[in-house]
Amino acid sequence: MNKIEILLNNQEKNYIFPFLWMHGEDEKTIRSYIDKIYESGIKEVCVEPRPHPDFAGPRWWGDLRVVIESAKEKNMRVWLFDDCHFPTGYANGAIKNKYPELREKYLKINQLDYHGPQEDAGIIVKWHAGGERNSIMNVGTDKNKLNIKKENEEIIIGVVAAKSTGYSSIDSSTLIDLTDKLEDGVVYWDIPEGQWRIFVLVQTYNGGEVSTENYLNPIDSKATQVLIDEVYETHYEQFGEYFGSTIAGFFSDEPRFGNVKGSNASIGRFEMVLPWRADLMELLSKEIDSDICKLLPLLISDGQGSQRIRYGYMNIISDLYSKNFTDKLANWCVKHNLEYVGHVIEDNNAHARLGYGTGHFFRAISGQTMSGIDVVLHQLLPGMDKEYFRTFTSIGWDGEFFHYTLAKLGSSLGHLDSKKKGRTLCELYGAYGWSEGLNLMKWLTDHMLVRGVNHFIPHAFSMAPFPDSDCAPHFYAHGNNPQYRYLSHLMNYSNRVSELISDGIHIASALILYHAEAEWSGNYMLTQKPAKALTQNQIDFDIISGDLLKDAKLNDNKIIVNKEEFKTLIIPYSEGLPKEILESIKRLVDNNISVIFIDELPSYISNSLDTGVEKYLSINNENLSVVQLDNLVSYLKEKQIYDILPERSEEYLRYYHYKQKEMDVYLFFNESPDSTIINKIATNSNGIIYQYDAMENKLIKIKNRQKDIVVDLVLAPQEATIYIISDKEFKADTKEHYSLLKEEIIKTKWNVSLTDSNGYPNFSDKFVMEKLTNISSPKLYPDFSGTIKYETVFSIEDEKQEIEIDLGNVYEVAEVFLNGVSLGVKMSKPYTFKLYDKVKNGENKLTVEVTNTLGTSQKDFLSQYRSLQPSGIIGDVKIKYYK
Repeated sequence: MNKIEILLNNQEKNYIFPFLWMHGEDEKTIRSYIDKIYESGIKEVCVEPRPHPDFAGPRWWGDLRVVIESAKEKNMRVWLFDDCHFPTGYANGAIKNKYPELREKYLKINQLDYHGPQEDAGIIVKWHAGGERNSIMNVGTDKNKLNIKKENEEIIIGVVAAKSTGYSSIDSSTLIDLTDKLEDGVVYWDIPEGQWRIFVLVQTYNGGEVSTENYLNPIDSKATQVLIDEVYETHYEQFGEYFGSTIAGFFSDEPRFGNVKGSNASIGRFEMVLPWRADLMELLSKEIDSDICKLLPLLISDGQGSQRIRYGYMNIISDLYSKNFTDKLANWCVKHNLEYVGHVIEDNNAHARLGYGTGHFFRAISGQTMSGIDVVLHQLLPGMDKEYFRTFTSIGWDGEFFHYTLAKLGSSLGHLDSKKKGRTLCELYGAYGWSEGLNLMKWLTDHMLVRGVNHFIPHAFSMAPFPDSDCAPHFYAHGNNPQYRYLSHLMNYSNRVSELISDGIHIASALILYHAEAEWSGNYMLTQKPAKALTQNQIDFDIISGDLLKDAKLNDNKIIVNKEEFKTLIIPYSEGLPKEILESIKRLVDNNISVIFIDELPSYISNSLDTGVEKYLSINNENLSVVQLDNLVSYLKEKQIYDILPERSEEYLRYYHYKQKEMDVYLFFNESPDSTIINKIATNSNGIIYQYDAMENKLIKIKNRQKDIVVDLVLAPQEATIYIISDKEFKADTKEHYSLLKEEIIKTKWNVSLTDSNGYPNFSDKFVMEKLTNISSPKLYPDFSGTIKYETVFSIEDEKQEIEIDLGNVYEVAEVFLNGVSLGVKMSKPYTFKLYDKVKNGENKLTVEVTNTLGTSQKDFLSQYRSLQPSGIIGDVKIKYYK
């Protein structure tokens, strides 16, 4: 069967596995929650042990067995969170308690300034390594002079001097390795004339992020093996019989370098200890310079050659992270017939940095069997796409990054890496507060789907007593969440759309080069700058790393990566780029493929003493262009580098073109919170055009077979729709073409009543409203959370016309009943309901049930970062007649 037939026969696969938080609940509670997850249209679950009191102990094994057996009874699958709490890397405490030598290790570079000339100066450096209680070790040639105590925590591995030229800059031509002049914690040296800076290089376990103290060193395979032994192997010993069947795989959550807290740890721009391991000096020497010790100060100081050492260091450790952490875990999982998935911290551009980051997004999760990202804590909100906005964190969230780069980073890796099989997951909805309801959740879901994300980890089902304030909202909440009964509508919708955008080929025009190597190399432009320009002008793209670009195939003036084809490569401004990427660019240009540099060409090779880029980049080559960012879109359209062509560009229109067997799938989403989009979209697709309603699982035939189909697009704020273009004739309803004849406001009085989730469907607190206003206003029920029932009667004279009810502004889930029959459920605009044959001549009884969120009753800490929505129907309800 093709995808449409699969969907219309309700045979889509499951693409959702929410967190189930385990606190040590009784068997009845655990089983009831598996039931509730299953009732929501979800066929998988990821158990999270963060709150559990006995992870990998007898109580844990008993509780997990209940989950596995309950899931197996329903033919569900179970995913295993791979540590006792997030972030992954604690190894259930084994690093701290058994293998402290394998915890995160750092290079600390301390600095002190001295004035010369001064003969026979004695510079005391022992205190940089904790004084007499710690050791002093030399990596130079004369180790016999030193007192070596390897068992101590801090070790001086070098002392270097250079002439100071400013607070953070040195004259790199004056760098001198003084390590061999170190005697019992003192460097004896004739300080030359001028201002000199002494750098003490210390290998240490101290100075990193407090929250990941005593975590494993992710660039040391022995440390990762501890995590395998303590978590992976123990679960295999207990439940190996279920591996590859009921147990689907392991999930890693936010592993990182942790050398500093935060997302600003950009190499050379932020003072911090640096991730390290004992042989890193040797590895750097092989790649950069045999006399590497004296160059290490350039990791933190500006001077000639600093870009080369910074690039070399980041290149090595991001590769070490990939090989010694992610790949090692992935290889174990594959060997045991499991998937290995998860995500790192991408927040505020951390993905290309240290600290919260892992140095390089693509390398960090290269071994995983799906690509992965996450969105929590209000990082993504409608309309908040204008650079940084003030919210949960002190510096706020980078709206441009979260709107224009994050999901595309994830889906691009899912598209371009064959191991991922086109799959990208997103941990979504978590820690937005109880005020987050299905309306915002659908917006977040559509944001991801229209960028190619097709697997979801909803955050979360918590079995703790209500109200559990830990990262609310929680979907069921022991029956206290009034919107739970509608959750299946969103989950079914997500599964259906995910089915449509899986197992085929993403169609896009351009590749954007991932900026990590440029950031390590000098001044640079963030990936989101060109990404935003293309997104707002309906030119789709994928983001590609230098590693993937190197292996790309070239054919017919196109770049081909994992069967996807692209017409051009766009390179954000980069002061320097490494030789390997420049070689890849030259290969493209030499094969008649368009390469576009934003603003200007690089000025040097970041990993070579040869600073000239001319042999790789010739501005006289017609395939190489330098374009200002503001002119990028017009340049692409002039060169006909686009897939669809709107009648006019729309700032908030998003689209995704996905090719399936026998059909082209087009997703369109109006991401605006408040503006309607009316446009015509020209495509290159030929065939019959259908519109697919994924919420109702209905297919409607729009037009018979045509060439170069133009889609007439009308989208309300936050509305999404799907068009299918195919030569195949599907069984579908036929859309009649109606025009609005008239509309009438229902002016009768409304009988209103209320109930909470536990009382539904019994209503009380009855009153009458003539004008529909906010039920949560201070004068009415400011603390009410639950369902509001509106009842009235209206008259129809001619039921043969096409008639619909338009509720207008609704907050936020609405179900409409006409004469006692449900017309369906809506959780986003437009809140319109067709009356079909349910309407009759004369009087008709209209009932509307509107369910708000728990934000109004809880007013919790996390809900403060988004304004509380009103409750109920606000304004006029209309009857619309069509002819």
